[in-house]
Amino acid sequence: MAGRDDDNLRSGAPDDAGPGWAQALLDHLRPTGRDVPRLVAWLSAAVEASVSLRDAHGVLVAGPHTPVDEALTADVADGRLASAAWEGEGRYVRLIRVELLGPAPVGVLTVSRTSPFDRRASDIVTQTVNVLEILLRAQESMATGHRLARASADLRLAILQLLMVEDVVAARRVAAGLWPRLLDTETACVYVVESSPEERDSLAEACLAATHEEALVVRCPAMDGHVIVVVPDDAVGPELRALCGGRFEAFLGGSARQSLASTATAYGQAVSALAVARFRPDRTAAYAERTHPERLMDPDVLRTWTTRLLRPLDTLPHHTRAELLATTRLGLEFTAVSAAKVLGVSRNTVRARMERVETLLGADFSDLTVRAVVHLALHHRFGIAEDPAGAPAPPVRLDELLTGPALRSWALELLARLDTDGRDLRGTLRSWIAAGGNAERAAHLLGVHAQTVREHVRSAEPVLERQLLAAGSDLYEVVLAHVAVGDLDLPDLHGSGHPAESGHPDSPVHR
Repeated sequence: MAGRDDDNLRSGAPDDAGPGWAQALLDHLRPTGRDVPRLVAWLSAAVEASVSLRDAHGVLVAGPHTPVDEALTADVADGRLASAAWEGEGRYVRLIRVELLGPAPVGVLTVSRTSPFDRRASDIVTQTVNVLEILLRAQESMATGHRLARASADLRLAILQLLMVEDVVAARRVAAGLWPRLLDTETACVYVVESSPEERDSLAEACLAATHEEALVVRCPAMDGHVIVVVPDDAVGPELRALCGGRFEAFLGGSARQSLASTATAYGQAVSALAVARFRPDRTAAYAERTHPERLMDPDVLRTWTTRLLRPLDTLPHHTRAELLATTRLGLEFTAVSAAKVLGVSRNTVRARMERVETLLGADFSDLTVRAVVHLALHHRFGIAEDPAGAPAPPVRLDELLTGPALRSWALELLARLDTDGRDLRGTLRSWIAAGGNAERAAHLLGVHAQTVREHVRSAEPVLERQLLAAGSDLYEVVLAHVAVGDLDLPDLHGSGHPAESGHPDSPVHR
C-alpha cells in the first residue's frame, strides 16, 4: 500500500494519450452529456475496471459497490491522504479523493482492476477525476440556484399572502430586503396570466423578465395554470400582453388600479377579466369599470349600515378582527379551498374563521342573499375610517339601502336583459339563487332537469356579462339586483328566520 500527493498526477494531459479517449471524456462536459453515473460507467469501460464513487459518509453515489479497506478510504476522505493504491488477492486498487461541494464536501473514487495500472490507465483515471469534479461542482451550483429560486418564489408568495389579508406593513418589511422598491407605492394593478400547468414555470420566468423583476410575480397556489403579477404601475402592461400573443398560448386578465390593502379586490377583478379574455381574439382583457350597486346607494346610509353591521367584530382584538374580516372576504369571493391556498392556511381554518363571523353577525352564509350583503359591507369597509371612539351609529335598515330609484333602475335594466331570451332564464336564475346556488334543488322547484338549470345559468353569464357559477363579486351584484327589484326577499342577518338548507357540493357556496 502506498499513499502519495497526486498534484503531479492531475497536472496535465497524458504524454502518450491518443485523441480517442480524451475526446470521449470531454464529451461528458457537453450539456447533453453531464451525467455522473454515465461518466463513472465510461471510466469503468475505458480502463476495464470496477469503478465506484462514494461521498464522505460512505454513501454510494455512482457505480457498483466495491469492497475496499474502510480505514484507508476514511483517510483519503478526511484528507490525510490525497490518494492511495494497494494490491492484493489479484486486485489492483486505487482510491482518489474527489473534491465536492455542498453538505458532503469530498468523495472517494475507487478503481479496482485485475491487472496493474499502466500509464494509459493512470492518465485516464487522473483526467476523469478532473472532469468528475467539474461535473459535481456544476451540479451543486445548479442545485444552489434552484434552492435560491425556490426561496425567492416562497418569499414572493408570502408577500402576496400578506397583501391578501391587508397587512401592507408586514408585506413591505418582507420585501424590503430583496426588492426594496417593489412595494414603494400606495396603489397597484393585478394581472392574472393563465397557461397550461406544464408551461407555467416558463411563463413565470417570462413575466419576471418582462417586468424587469420590479413586479411581484407569484405562481398561484390555488390554480396550477395561473401566474399572479402585482405591478406598481401599468407601464409593463403591454409587455405582459405581448406574452399572450407570443410563444405562450396564454390568457391575460387585468384589474383596475387599487390600493395595496385592496389587493384581494384587484385579484378578483383580474380573475373576472380573465374569464372575458378567453373569448377575445387577442386573449387579453382588462376589468371593465361598470356601474356597481354600491355606487348607486346613498353613501351616508351605506356607511352607517356597514358600520352597524360589522359592529359585533369591534369587540375583538385588532389583529383578530382584521384576520377574520380578510379571511371572510376572500372566502366569500372564492371557494374555501382556493382561499386557503391563497392565504397559506388550511381550508378548515378558513371555514372556522367564517363560522365565527357568521356567529358574531347572526348570519347564515348558506343563503346567497346573506353572502351578497355581507360581501357588500366588507367591500365597502375599506372606504370607512376607523372610529376609535366607537360611537354608536343611528339604526339603518337594509331596505333603506336597496330602495333608491337609481339602484332600482340599474337592477331593472340589468335583469331585463334576460327577457330577450326565449327561455325563462330570469325565472331559472331567481330560483337557483333562492336555492343557494344548488342546481338540484332549483330543478326540483321548477320541475326540470338539473342540467337544464345549469345550462340556463351558464347562458345568463354572457347576457349579464358576469360570472355566476363561481362565487364572487359578479354573482353578488346579480343577487343584489334581484333583491332590489323585489324578486328575492331581504336576507335575515339576525338569525331570527329559518336558516336556509345546506346546498349541494356543486353550489358555488360549498365547492
